[in-house]
Amino acid sequence: MTRTPYSAVAVRDLVKTYRTGSAAQTVLDGVTLAFPGGTFTAVMGPSGSGKSTLLQCAAGLDRPTSGSVTIEGTELSGLDEAALTRFRRDRLGFVFQAYNLVPTLTVRQNVTLPAELAGRRVDDTAVRDVLGRLGLADHADTKPAAMSGGQQQRVAIARALLSEPAVIFADEPTGALDSRSAAQVLKLLRDAVSGAGRTIVMVTHDPVAASVADAVVFFADGRVVETVIDPRVDAVAARMATLGAPVGAGR
Repeated sequence: MTRTPYSAVAVRDLVKTYRTGSAAQTVLDGVTLAFPGGTFTAVMGPSGSGKSTLLQCAAGLDRPTSGSVTIEGTELSGLDEAALTRFRRDRLGFVFQAYNLVPTLTVRQNVTLPAELAGRRVDDTAVRDVLGRLGLADHADTKPAAMSGGQQQRVAIARALLSEPAVIFADEPTGALDSRSAAQVLKLLRDAVSGAGRTIVMVTHDPVAASVADAVVFFADGRVVETVIDPRVDAVAARMATLGAPVGAGR
């Protein structure tokens, strides 16, 4: 019997409106989406379509104007700021285009920093294991300035994986990388899903990156316009063109 995937992340009737004086701009317009557990979903759309705002709200980094976000059975609107911070720290992982590494710390110190800030014991075996899996075993004592962009992004992924998060949110994780480094990072994210059962939601503008995902959600004007399963590079690029987003364009 085939098991139906559960929704690791579910957003319902999500609205996000920004106000400047008397003017209001609705960036998310009643979005309802479910991201199945143990899957990799890419979110794409033209600049200003709302895709990054969706990720920020779904990840609990920004509060929606209305609607609900539920992650692993926990509705985020029911959490105060302190509880929300703990939930993000304990249950979620984040990988951004900006690596957000502390330049004065070594690779190992950067990777273990969130756990130490949370007052959790750091398992040295787990640290060695995650660094080894990401090809960073020989760089544990290296500082970010001595590393390439691809290596720094792998450090960011190691940091995200160390706490064994249920869900990883990634915002343009390959946007600043060359094609070789981008391919390595995408393989690591794919392996986190296929090998470890993580759930990944990734915003990207790159059809090649999107083709690594199990599904692509296309956004325009704050709404979902289409979801494509088992995406191909050429089909993704063609769909983006119909949305008015040049291939390779930013957010």
